[in-house]
Amino acid sequence: MTSNEFCKIAIAALEDRKAEDIRIIDIRELSPVADYFIIANGTNQPQLQAMRDACDEALYKAGLQKKQVEGNSNSTWILMDYGDLIIHIFSKEDRLFYDLERIWRDGKIVEKSDL
Repeated sequence: MTSNEFCKIAIAALEDRKAEDIRIIDIRELSPVADYFIIANGTNQPQLQAMRDACDEALYKAGLQKKQVEGNSNSTWILMDYGDLIIHIFSKEDRLFYDLERIWRDGKIVEKSDL
């Protein structure tokens, strides 16, 4: 599978858990770290954990295993590193504070339909 296909799987898992404001940023031409960032937020701690678990399960079933996860059950920012795909799950407040979309503004915003 390609990173585009894994990206679609992760987005579907996030949508299934009612993630808000899902953004995909193509960083292939900016950084060797990954192909895509997926950024999403939730409204409360249990939802953030559900989003994390749903992504992890869906990507594992598709054959992609995470390299590392930062954040625990009390975190308001969870980073999931799958190599070519990095998923950031935030509380609304932390997403506004860290503003990754601004930091990576040179990346290309990708619509789900364009993957």
